[in-house]
Amino acid sequence: MSIIYSLDIIGTFSFAISGALVASKKKFDLFGVVIIAFVTAVGGGMMRDVLINYHPINWIGDLNYIWTILIAVLFAFLFKSKILPLSKTLFLFDTIGIGVFTMLGTEKGLNFGLHPFVAVVMGVVSAVMGGVLRDVLTQKTPLIFKKEIYALACFIGAFTFLVLHHVKAPHNVQYIITILTVVIIRLIAVKFHLELPKIKDDLFTKNRNN
Repeated sequence: MSIIYSLDIIGTFSFAISGALVASKKKFDLFGVVIIAFVTAVGGGMMRDVLINYHPINWIGDLNYIWTILIAVLFAFLFKSKILPLSKTLFLFDTIGIGVFTMLGTEKGLNFGLHPFVAVVMGVVSAVMGGVLRDVLTQKTPLIFKKEIYALACFIGAFTFLVLHHVKAPHNVQYIITILTVVIIRLIAVKFHLELPKIKDDLFTKNRNN
């Protein structure tokens, strides 16, 4: 099993647990939990593959993704009473997931011959769209539209991967540094309550106020 495949499975497992915990907090039944875990885990990768016309789509071509999601749901059910009260647990699994999928999506875009900027976008799509689908289906405002720095961390991580790829750094170094970049930025942003500016006033509004 290659390191890239192993990381993909780890990311899938992390996102599936994240989705399962959110669904459990919403008191969904078992079927609902599986569906939310599924879209969280493979939704971003599936949207990326559709956009670049890559076939077979990740989980269709490899049933190990399905088994990984089901194992994650089972894990979440068995240990729900221990991990659900820990808000940091959901954050941790979600953060690991976006770090892994940012790197995987960017690399896949480059390998598919896309323009580097488009490859970066595919990395971000891979990382955040599963969470967007999860939040929409559970009637929450998607995290990327709120104040927390989320997608920006993925963009920075993807550009980091581009630089490392361009200088031909060892593959393992590319993977580890990219994932750590996303995770560290996310941790710092949450710890220090960093956020992107909001559009409140424009030049004309300020002039009227004066």
